Amino acid sequence: MRLGALGLLALVAALAPMPAAAQRASTADNHIAYYQSIVRRNPRDARAFHGLGDAYIRKARESGDVAYFDRAEGAIRRSLELAPDTAGAWRHLAYVRYSLHDFEQAADQARRAITLDDTDSHAHGVLGDALLEVGKYAEAEVAYRRMIETGPDLYGYARLAGLKSLRGDAAGAIADLERAVADGRAAGAPGESLAWTLWQLGAEHAAVGRLDRAEKAFTESLGAHRGYHRALAGLAHVRAARRKYDEAVTLYTKALEVVPLPEYAAALGDVYTKTGRPAEARKQYDLVEYIGRLSAINQTLYGRELAYFYADHDVKLDVALELARRELTVRQDVYAHDLLAWTLFKNGRPAEAQAAMDQALRLGTQDAKLLFHAGMIAHARGDAARARAYLARALKLNPHFHLLHAEVATRTLASLDAPAARARR
Repeated sequence: MRLGALGLLALVAALAPMPAAAQRASTADNHIAYYQSIVRRNPRDARAFHGLGDAYIRKARESGDVAYFDRAEGAIRRSLELAPDTAGAWRHLAYVRYSLHDFEQAADQARRAITLDDTDSHAHGVLGDALLEVGKYAEAEVAYRRMIETGPDLYGYARLAGLKSLRGDAAGAIADLERAVADGRAAGAPGESLAWTLWQLGAEHAAVGRLDRAEKAFTESLGAHRGYHRALAGLAHVRAARRKYDEAVTLYTKALEVVPLPEYAAALGDVYTKTGRPAEARKQYDLVEYIGRLSAINQTLYGRELAYFYADHDVKLDVALELARRELTVRQDVYAHDLLAWTLFKNGRPAEAQAAMDQALRLGTQDAKLLFHAGMIAHARGDAARARAYLARALKLNPHFHLLHAEVATRTLASLDAPAARARR
């Protein structure tokens, strides 16, 4: 039975993060209160507004609540009105715009920060991030290399690792992340930053099927920042891959209790589907759509996740294609092309899907999801050899890449191998 609108609202409310006052105050909460008290006494204190914006950014990263980015932007813009040549404030504003998926503005503001202070390593990092999202990989690498030259630390090596991963260098990415973690621990990096890097390390291990190493990294991530939602979801994925479905449900639920992200609700719904609990799965699937369309900012931030969800679950396929096309106008990275390819395939247009898939694979990214999509598209086009090769690579790389689609890949590969096996008899 599908939830009505009121039921969805109640469910979202139940899963939403508690207000800060209801939780134990974090360092970010304390800093927010401190800077608020200063700007109330002196509304022309540019440094205090800058500090308040930084505290809001840290709170947004800790909690996953994007509303804090809006508050951060207001504080930082006020700081810049009072002191327009502050490089750090421009860099923080760039980070906010990046977090809200305004990548063009983010790049422009990061460049302004760099013009004011070329030694601000984090400004080079934000510039690289914005360039990465729009598929300008060579320019992003230049920015990341400059970041490491000016201030080698956890943040620079973790960013470079992400680029190496996109280029298919999993070993290089893992090595950089391990160095980032070591540097972060030695330097006393903030818990959330260390937790994010450990989560990224776990995700890299999981992507190549190393569940033991992934679990270790996700567990350490939770140790660095208690209740970190990404690490909880990472552990849930590992538990589901090991068929410990009840544990996966518990962990995905905990992640949703921190912040209701559509990908967590979709994954939890898939666990319920896998274990034969369709009513509970439907609640989570309805929640995915509700979160994705809750507000204008959600539609911007979660358009990609919603399009993948529709395509993966064979619902609203025309809407999925529309969202994918819109996504490609904003982000031209390999996953924007993959999303377009997958939604075209699901809409029965495999020839067009192949052209988009070629773009998605252009860097040699070793991601089983991309290889699975490529295999299914080749299969629909009647290219059995390519389909077999892509699907076999996907399953060899990571047999646990998706709770439901890994089975589809296995069945499809078996169907492709069967005629060849019969011919050999």
